[in-house]
Amino acid sequence: MTTNKSQIFFTFVGISTPMDTIYYADIILPVPLPRLFTYQIPKEWVKEVEPGMRVVVPFGNKKYYSGVVYSLHDQKPEAYETKEIISLLDKEAVVNMIQLNFWKWIADYYMCTLGEVYKAALPSGLKLESQTKVHYNPDWLPDGKLNAKETIVLDYLADKKTGTIQDLNNITEMKNSLPVIKSLLDKRALFVSERLKDNYKPKTKKLIQLAQEYWHEQKLQNAFTELGRAKKQLNLLMVYLTMIGGAHKNNYGKTIDKNELKKKGGASSSVLNELISKGLFVEVEMEVSRLDTEKLQTKALHNLNLAQQISKQQIEEQFAQKDTVLLHGVTSSGKTEIYIHLIQEQINKGKQVLYLLPEIALTTQITSRLKMVFGNEIGIYHSKYSDAERVEVWNDILKKENYKVVIGVRSSIFLPFDNLGLIIIDEEHENTYKQFDPAPRYHARDAALVMAHMHKSKVLLGTATPSIETYRNTQLGKYGLVELFERFEGMKMPQILTVNVREEKRKKKMASDFSPLLLEQVEQAMKNGEQAILFQNRRGFSPYLECAQCSWVPKCDYCDVSLTYHKHINQLVCHYCGHSSSLPHTCKACDSPALHTKGFGTEKIEEDIRIIFPDAKVVRMDLDTSRTRKSHENIIGSFERGEVDILIGTQMISKGLDFDNVSVVGILNADSMLNYPDFRAFERSYQMMAQVGGRAGRKHKQGTVVIQTSNPDNPVILDVVNNNFKNLYQSQLDEREAFKYPPFYRLIHLTIKHKNSNTANQAAEYFGTYLRGLFNDRVVGPQAPPISKIQNWHIRKVMLKIESGVSLPKLKEMLRSAINTVVSHPGFKAVVIQADVDPM
Repeated sequence: MTTNKSQIFFTFVGISTPMDTIYYADIILPVPLPRLFTYQIPKEWVKEVEPGMRVVVPFGNKKYYSGVVYSLHDQKPEAYETKEIISLLDKEAVVNMIQLNFWKWIADYYMCTLGEVYKAALPSGLKLESQTKVHYNPDWLPDGKLNAKETIVLDYLADKKTGTIQDLNNITEMKNSLPVIKSLLDKRALFVSERLKDNYKPKTKKLIQLAQEYWHEQKLQNAFTELGRAKKQLNLLMVYLTMIGGAHKNNYGKTIDKNELKKKGGASSSVLNELISKGLFVEVEMEVSRLDTEKLQTKALHNLNLAQQISKQQIEEQFAQKDTVLLHGVTSSGKTEIYIHLIQEQINKGKQVLYLLPEIALTTQITSRLKMVFGNEIGIYHSKYSDAERVEVWNDILKKENYKVVIGVRSSIFLPFDNLGLIIIDEEHENTYKQFDPAPRYHARDAALVMAHMHKSKVLLGTATPSIETYRNTQLGKYGLVELFERFEGMKMPQILTVNVREEKRKKKMASDFSPLLLEQVEQAMKNGEQAILFQNRRGFSPYLECAQCSWVPKCDYCDVSLTYHKHINQLVCHYCGHSSSLPHTCKACDSPALHTKGFGTEKIEEDIRIIFPDAKVVRMDLDTSRTRKSHENIIGSFERGEVDILIGTQMISKGLDFDNVSVVGILNADSMLNYPDFRAFERSYQMMAQVGGRAGRKHKQGTVVIQTSNPDNPVILDVVNNNFKNLYQSQLDEREAFKYPPFYRLIHLTIKHKNSNTANQAAEYFGTYLRGLFNDRVVGPQAPPISKIQNWHIRKVMLKIESGVSLPKLKEMLRSAINTVVSHPGFKAVVIQADVDPM
């Protein structure tokens, strides 16, 4: 049964009033204001507008925005005069009702606005940018008398030909010239050149077709005679007829790609253009997808081994009782193969699947594996795709064209699914699922659980190193738990060796940043034709420069952080704001030339390894070398094919990548992770080391992991060596309960920012005192974080620790009120306060 839009409208607003009633739309606009904006629906569009459509509306005196219709009603706002919707951008909704409800949940839970969620959710190509210019229409003929303001505007534009809304406000001395402009637009005296700039333009290709008058045999025969002397044109016509399958009435309407025709016919553009100008050929444009939609050859699913079959069966049994299940499987246990079988079952049921990954780098390998099974039913969605490609993925899912499965990073949760059966969240422990800036500061794993509930779908969490919170939920019975501790094809867990670098340096055994044991293992791998991975979670050549005389360290002009030396560009770079400066020749404090690099990053490791192993093929994979989609694919592909002997990288290489020929992994500085000032430092260190170490090991041969540390007896390192997650879990649980941290308490971080340090301090103290009056000893701070200035913003932090049982909605309402009180204080007008719920 079909339902027209007018039925949707009246059903939605729940009214049955006469059609002369004025109707209104509450619209989400991309502004950080905590409210919806009500606009009047012009009568001619009453039956057209529905929730989820994009519309263009005026905002303020001179702006136009595209927004999304949230709801419809007939209640006129009392506080202000409503403006009309100017334009409908869609014939049907681009955002469905489940998404709108999901946006509302995110805005409420993560303490941001619907406008901020809208900006994050829609790809840029579906958001329009205001570039309002008004033009005089030289073909306009007066029809009736203009009023004084209309005459002023028209005279101005007749002279200048074009002007901005601000120009017109100034010359008419009106705060808002829009009513006058709208009146002149209605009279067709003006036109607006793209009130809004549409970022998305469909990709097209040019095709060649035989002109319709030559679809008759005699007419075509005449054309051959006429082209008798134009040999190249005649040849191209013959090639065209061959490509369409011959001169037959059933083929005449066929089109051929313009470039392909020129290539096959060996003809230049001028030859083809001559045939077009003579009227034999016509050129047509056809919209084509930017996405790979060609039919791919697919292979049958691999059979699961016994351990995988048991795990899959247990997952399905758990899904019968619980909506969320954790698959806790060691690295290389074959979790992905289980995912593939579960995906196939959902596709067979006609359901959609979302496969979430924490890093873009991971999508390359996983996509290749899944495309072998599911072909072009797989869609990919992440920030390395162009805006236009992301719009096409969005539209494909909206129209249910090709994609049954989407592989993507955290932003994929915003896609317009309407028939989700399963969400797989791989490497669920990763902190890259958390959005840090800008708002909404959501956690994709946690938000996906809520989204799954809205879709009545299931969620499978997968990892070798679960987060403490997730694992506790399995122990409390909230989530199901399936364990898979057998590596695929009997592969042994790697042998983990530790090296005390403090002792090695004391004994003068380490001439560089590599211990003799690590170099020996890498050398042996090279001799055996195997590969090695070296992990250092810091990019650049050296973390900082230091003066040997006075210990001066170059710092960023805009951030409270030392500058990192990048040797390949010979510059000092701030990793927080991107500011760079040339390398100083002398110390700025004492003029000493004795400036030395301190510490080491991936760039220095690469340089040293090339010197130590001159015959080895070495590649570095970090943010500096992997800025494009293709660079990720190229590095991973060349390492997979065995074209690279040693891969050096940051955390990008630690997550789920599967390489058959890696026998050695070196973790060069475990202490930098363990000593980070954060209550999750031990948990993250364990996860990182276990994940990186999991890349080692070949079928039927045990791999080796070498961990370089100053403290081999650290309990976390011992847990990594012994592969003892449960010991780490219990020790962390005890510690967090004692000090009131998650999972026993919820956290909300409040960041106070101002360009002036004193104002930031005063506002933070005022805010902290105000909060203590509301929440007592749940308030910690204010205090300066380790990096207390970023991009000239001075930063102070306040933390709320909230025990279970407290009403979060009520608490957040009180918190919003407290924030409004501070920022409306006369002395703190320019202070920014940001809330981060469940910070990582």
